[in-house]
Amino acid sequence: MKTIFFNYLIVIFYLISFSVSYSIEPPEIKNLLVHKDKKKIENIEFIKSKDQKVSLDIYKSNPLIINFWATWCTPCKKEMPSLDKLKTLSEFKNINIIPINIGGDKYEKSKKFFNELNIINLEIFTGSGPEFSQLFKLRGLPTTILIDRNGFEVGRIVGYIDFDDQSLIDWISKKL
Repeated sequence: MKTIFFNYLIVIFYLISFSVSYSIEPPEIKNLLVHKDKKKIENIEFIKSKDQKVSLDIYKSNPLIINFWATWCTPCKKEMPSLDKLKTLSEFKNINIIPINIGGDKYEKSKKFFNELNIINLEIFTGSGPEFSQLFKLRGLPTTILIDRNGFEVGRIVGYIDFDDQSLIDWISKKL
């Protein structure tokens, strides 16, 4: 009798531990790449709004979502409204979302892009396409880099993603 009870206890423990470990697994999204070995992200500078140089270091106390995009990028245009909406969610209030236009456009063109899409919760940032492409080994646009509060890249999304996807929202809010 003790053996049966013990076996049941092991099975229950296994099922509970499996469900807990499953809850932090990345969602089944084909273009979400999760790193086993995190990479420290530091010494990065870009331009905020109108020619104000900013260092990534000022955002290091909170997790970061860096989205590389361009005004000519059709998937970027499709993705940006859901990224904007993400900023309004309560679980993302302490996560900095930094969309960096690396398409070579001036601030005014980026502002027009935001206005056309009614992007109201995100600031405009710009940076050098070749520099960021090399630094982050970008393979296309849009690309979103996920950085934890310790400054490590934990994953990235290569290509279009719908940031309204609840499984993605849950995973990002727990992982970052």
